[in-house]
Amino acid sequence: MSQSAPQKSTATASDWFQGARPHTWANAFAPVIAGSGAAAFHDGFVWWKALLALVVAWALIIGVNYANDYSDGIRGTDEDRTGPLRLTGSGLAKPQQVKNAAFISFGVAGVAGTALSLTSAWWLILIGVLCVLGAWFYTGGKNPYGYRGFGEIAVFIFFGLVAVLGTQFTQAGFVSWIGLAAAVGVGSMSAGVNLANNIRDIPTDAEAGKITLAVRLGDAGARKLFVALVSMPFIMSLLMAVAAWPVLIAWVALPLALRAAKPILNKATGKDLIPVIGATGRAMAIWAVLSGVALAVSQALNL
Repeated sequence: MSQSAPQKSTATASDWFQGARPHTWANAFAPVIAGSGAAAFHDGFVWWKALLALVVAWALIIGVNYANDYSDGIRGTDEDRTGPLRLTGSGLAKPQQVKNAAFISFGVAGVAGTALSLTSAWWLILIGVLCVLGAWFYTGGKNPYGYRGFGEIAVFIFFGLVAVLGTQFTQAGFVSWIGLAAAVGVGSMSAGVNLANNIRDIPTDAEAGKITLAVRLGDAGARKLFVALVSMPFIMSLLMAVAAWPVLIAWVALPLALRAAKPILNKATGKDLIPVIGATGRAMAIWAVLSGVALAVSQALNL
């Protein structure tokens, strides 16, 4: 009996770019910007360490995205899915290729993270290892925690608390309540990006046995949580304004956050929820940039 020819990858460079899910990259940029602003507020900004932190966060989120593509694809979770291109699920790329792309990305994050740690504190390498493990086991392994409703918590921790406070610590040498407030703001909205994605996929995830937080809470509960998450950064702005009033300019991002929340509040479903992810990411990025710059300006001008 003749054997079928091995599957060949037909993914183009554009497909690989889309597979890296650029609409999620704000989740990597925002915490580094906010953390650098917190460091600058305490006169501790170091530009090259900020760039290294950016490489770590960017490579890590690309690795997360490829890892999710691979793990969901081989489980069949992506076979009937509304949303951006999936390389594995669509058959455009072989699973092993997507897995390799994930681990190459993790490798880049590891190299940059090790360099950053050795110029700051060696034990940060251990935190980096936990970040990579958290990225892989989100949907990878035999019992992925993303399939048990812990995805948003992990995003809040890794792309909020760890990323923002880690960025501040590597530059300033300590963390502060200003940094913590910025971390809560970024982490909440970053978790909101993840939650919006999971609200969209509630029907298919539930059918595939992927019990995300959105599936656990149900459609109505998940939508209420989304609104709470995207509101949190603006509450944090009010808190940080006690020490640096210019951060109130970050409220400029509120209309974008409201625009992101509108489809959620209007009970939109399926593909109509796709714009929510990008809009939430843009609101988060603008909030982080304005907050970071305002914190730096407050220190520079002694405001």
